[in-house]
Amino acid sequence: MNLTRFRIAAAACILAAAGAASAQTYPAKTIRMVIPFAAGGNTDIIGRIFAPKMAEIIGQQIIIDNRGGAGGMIGTEAVMRAAPDGYTLLMASAGHTINPAMVKKLPYDSVKDFTPIGIVADVPTAFVIHPSLPAKNLQEFIALAKARPNDIFYSTAGVGTVGHLSAELLISSANIKITAVHYKGSGPSMIDLVGGHVQMQFPSMPAAVPHVATGKLRMIAQTGAKRSPAAPTVPTMQEQGLKDFVVSSGFSMFGPANLPKPIVTRVNSALVQALKDPKVNKTLLDQGAEPNGSSPEAHDQFNRAEIQKWIKVARAAGIQPN
Repeated sequence: MNLTRFRIAAAACILAAAGAASAQTYPAKTIRMVIPFAAGGNTDIIGRIFAPKMAEIIGQQIIIDNRGGAGGMIGTEAVMRAAPDGYTLLMASAGHTINPAMVKKLPYDSVKDFTPIGIVADVPTAFVIHPSLPAKNLQEFIALAKARPNDIFYSTAGVGTVGHLSAELLISSANIKITAVHYKGSGPSMIDLVGGHVQMQFPSMPAAVPHVATGKLRMIAQTGAKRSPAAPTVPTMQEQGLKDFVVSSGFSMFGPANLPKPIVTRVNSALVQALKDPKVNKTLLDQGAEPNGSSPEAHDQFNRAEIQKWIKVARAAGIQPN
C-alpha cells in the first residue's frame, strides 16, 4: 500500500470510529424535528402530539422547526443537507411519496437522500358523497358513474393532493369517468361538497366524520387496509371489490442519508415507545390518526412502494410533472 492509500484508509478508520463513538453517546444535545409545513396542519398536529413523550424517552429535548413552503420541499431539503448525526430529523407527510410523481426536478431523491426511521401514523381517507346521489355503496356509485360519464363532479384540495390522486386511482381501477374540480385548500373544497355544488370527495377521515355524523355527507367507503375505528361500520374499498385500493396519508420520520444504524435504532425505539403511551395513542386516535410505529425496514418498503404507486397513478391519469 502506498502512502496516499494508507492515509485514505487511516482517515476512513478514524471517521468510522468517530461515528461509532458518536452513536454510543447519542443523544448528547437537543434534537430538531423539521416539519416541512406551517403550524396547525395535520403534520404539525401529529408531530406535536408524540414529540414530548418521545423526548422524555430519548432523554433530550425535541424542538419543532416548522419550515413550510413549496409543498413540503423546502423543509425536506433542509433535512437532506443536514449532518447525518441524528440531531436533525424530518416529520414527513404523504407528500414525500407523492412529490416524485408531481414534480419534475425535486431538489432531492426521496429514497436515496434519506434514512427511513419509522412510520408514525396513518390517517385513512374517506370516500364521501353528497346525499343527492342515490348510491349507498361503492358498487352502486360505480354503476351510477358508468351510466352518467363525466356527469359526477369531485372536489379536491388541489392538484396532486392525496384526494386528487385517490380519485384518479378510482377512475383507473373502476374504469369510470368523473370530473375534477380543484380548489385551493381542503376547506373550500369541503364547503362546496357539503353545499351540493360537487358530488364526491376523498377527504381525510377527521375532516369527513363530523359531516357524516350530521347527515350532510354519506360515507360509502374508506380507503385504509382495514376499517378505521372512526367509522367501524363502513367497509373498505377492498372489501367492496377494488383489490389493492389502499390509500392512507402516511406520516413518517426520516433522517438524512447515511444515518448510523445505532442512531436509527435508538430513535426508532423512542418513537415506538412514545406511540404506545396510552395518552399519546388515544390523542392520535381522537384526531383520526392510527398510530403505527413500524420498523425502519418496513418504513423503507412502504416509502418505495408508495412512490411507485403514485407515479403509476399519475401516468395513468395523464398528469405531467411540473
